Amino acid sequence: MEHLPVEVIGNILSRLGGARDVLIASATCRKWREACRKHLHTLSFNSNDWHAYHDLTPGRLEILITQTIFQTTGLQGLPILMDDVDDFSASTVIAWLMYTRETLHQLIYNVRTTPNVNILEICGRQKLETLELSHNSITGVEPNFQRFPCLKSLSLSYVSISALDLNLLLTACPKIETLGLVNPEIAMSDAQVTVELSSPTLKSVYVEAISLDKFILEADSIESLHLKDCALELFELIGKGTLKHFKIDDVSVIQLYIGETVDNLESIDVSNFTIFWPKFYQMISKSSKLRKLRLWEVVFDDEDEIVDLENIAVCFPHLSHLALSYDLRDGVVNYGLQGSSHLENVITLELGWTAINDLFSLWVEGLLKLCPNLKKLVIHGVVSEAKSHEECQMLANFTSSIVQLMRTYMHVDVQFDYE
Repeated sequence: MEHLPVEVIGNILSRLGGARDVLIASATCRKWREACRKHLHTLSFNSNDWHAYHDLTPGRLEILITQTIFQTTGLQGLPILMDDVDDFSASTVIAWLMYTRETLHQLIYNVRTTPNVNILEICGRQKLETLELSHNSITGVEPNFQRFPCLKSLSLSYVSISALDLNLLLTACPKIETLGLVNPEIAMSDAQVTVELSSPTLKSVYVEAISLDKFILEADSIESLHLKDCALELFELIGKGTLKHFKIDDVSVIQLYIGETVDNLESIDVSNFTIFWPKFYQMISKSSKLRKLRLWEVVFDDEDEIVDLENIAVCFPHLSHLALSYDLRDGVVNYGLQGSSHLENVITLELGWTAINDLFSLWVEGLLKLCPNLKKLVIHGVVSEAKSHEECQMLANFTSSIVQLMRTYMHVDVQFDYE
């Protein structure tokens, strides 16, 4: 160990991340202390890593963090995550950021201060590539002054910001590729809550726990879009057909548009969602490159709607991963097995139920016949703690049916995932 260069020791300490672990390790000898001072590039303060963060008073904690940060030079990564910790003094936090801002590439900031600290004003026009803000307030964005020329990833969680400032913030990031919005507090000047965002460089967008009347996203380079736990009147994506991955989970939306050109879509994942299948199918039917389709716990707007697997086989010839959940309503399954076309390229099949019955094994058998080149079958199920004798017998019958079925499909790897 004594022959290790200090630069290598600095990399080792940086991989530890947590400030407490770094300080303990750096106390090994003089060489390790030097590495900590001059070659440490990542230092993390997370209140969940060490119980003493909650035991210390905010004033004592500020002194401890200040002393630790000021012992370093050239920090590139600085996560400060102080959940369930009382407010810090704004002047102290500003001192941390002013000391490190010229070398920082990554800032993960979840600190409550009195008053609020303007992160954009302090860290703008620097080398930041990743910025994650939580429980903060952003007002009066000025793209020309608060510019982030190197920023590629921006995440805002529980942040108060106006729709205008949010769009201006994207404008201030000419190289941004990834955007995450989690439960933002959108300040609006009128009764209708509308957010319009535009960025020519965005490639990945994740939106969670947002409630709006209208959400319009213009992103010419977008490849991945994930909406989760949202309530929207209208969501519209304006792009140039670059979208490859579309995921929507537990979203309430009346009007959904993901662009007229969906030719490059490779995966569609829809779960916990009320769907008008003919309209949705029309929207995605031109996605001839589709490789993964997941429809999980989907509620159909019309109970008599049938997802025709014949059409899926014809429209998505490259489909290799298909996931469907089983729901029997009035003796009708929403996934039709009629037709002569096979899902030739499907090698992974995921099937699941929320309430099992004797017809489920027949449905599984029918789908297996449609996938002649299948290699892997995953069966998901929900098993309650308290089950009647009838339910236990039904599960036993299903298990026996699957065992018999697999004797015919010896080449298929079968897995069970129960919850």
